[in-house]
Amino acid sequence: MSLFRKIFRSKSERSGEELKSDDRGKYMPEIKLPIDERFTINFKANGGKFLYCENLNEVFFNLDHILEENNWKGKKTLLFDKNLKSKFKNSNLKETNVISESSFFLTTCENLIANDGSLLITSKQIFEKKLPELPVNFIVFATTSQIVENIGEGLRGIKSKNRQKIPTNITTIKHFKSDDEKDFLSYGSSAKNLYLLLLEDL
Repeated sequence: MSLFRKIFRSKSERSGEELKSDDRGKYMPEIKLPIDERFTINFKANGGKFLYCENLNEVFFNLDHILEENNWKGKKTLLFDKNLKSKFKNSNLKETNVISESSFFLTTCENLIANDGSLLITSKQIFEKKLPELPVNFIVFATTSQIVENIGEGLRGIKSKNRQKIPTNITTIKHFKSDDEKDFLSYGSSAKNLYLLLLEDL
């Protein structure tokens, strides 16, 4: 059974297999959760909306529900990525590359950061745009193999994959709440209403 499926089972189903800290010896180290569970917990704590998908059909199904739920069907989608255009060509998206015309931004990311639940993005996804310039509504398509421990690991991966030309405009998105829900820790950052379509590929 996938780790993500385990996360979303009911508490009663999971209670028999979890060992509480109180049951462990005083000097025993804390149990460290698997990297994918830590990302999921931190991402949701940041206000992100998470949809786990076992295959591409589930990705398309969940995307359709997101559009319906938000009344975005028939609205224009900001879409820069040529590979995504090809992948979602049968989703009847009305594409645009003009920010002011769009209702939401469909994109990928470089990595998913487990230790703080953030998303690492670069000029490959947003070109030279700044986050506040982009739509408030994001739908991000990513895979479980993109989950890394921390930002340092993500940056090393970007460098190793792009030895010829390292992408610019490297930044993270961490706050996925509307302005009235933000706390003082997120002051000055660009909060996004963000859905993550996460495809299992491990």
